[in-house]
Amino acid sequence: MPAKPSSPLEHAIYDPGSRMLRGFLDGLARHMEPDGEAWLILSDLAEHLGLRTRDDLFALFSSAGLRVVDKHDTKPTHPRAHDPEDPLHTARAAETTSLWRLRH
Repeated sequence: MPAKPSSPLEHAIYDPGSRMLRGFLDGLARHMEPDGEAWLILSDLAEHLGLRTRDDLFALFSSAGLRVVDKHDTKPTHPRAHDPEDPLHTARAAETTSLWRLRH
């Protein structure tokens, strides 16, 4: 989100430089069984706002030693995605939330 975080919770939401996401992914393999699978639910809103690219996301997966084995997508149904008065309407209307299935 395009704002300056002011608390630990907001740092996770705004995630400047994808720091929280990077830390999560970098530590994930250590917590997985050898044939285990991790599931990550992630919106692409940051991509629509120009804060991260899809290539950036795949680079984070790769640098963490993870590979995508499957992905399931859903479109938003919440009112903000359909409210043209919302300042982020264009991005929210294009947003997709995905369940990424990852393996080490």
